[in-house]
Amino acid sequence: MKWRTAVDRALDPLGLTHAQYVVLSSLAALDRPSQRELADHTGLEPLYVSKLARSLEASGFISRTRDAVDTRTMRLALTPRGVEVVEPAITTVRSLMDRLLTPLGDRTDALSRDLTALLAVPLD
Repeated sequence: MKWRTAVDRALDPLGLTHAQYVVLSSLAALDRPSQRELADHTGLEPLYVSKLARSLEASGFISRTRDAVDTRTMRLALTPRGVEVVEPAITTVRSLMDRLLTPLGDRTDALSRDLTALLAVPLD
């Protein structure tokens, strides 16, 4: 919760929340994922991703288009405006991460590996 609150505060000047940042930064790394693929990638609930996607589309940050093969599937992509917003947001969050991890010194890589391993454990 502390991390999410810190990210919300850091991104507030850019007009983004933590959840919006998660979606936009993920879209910057993925190639036109479906809403379901994005939900799987982020760990967010599919219904929440759908709601966020509609909101981000209304704000002009992303485009949602029907898949050519499966018209039930919505494909997501950053718009030019979305790219303009997410690039400084990524820099902001990376800077925040660096500040928060500074006390760990050279143990940062080990912590990152441990956290990645913990996040990979299925909960169901």
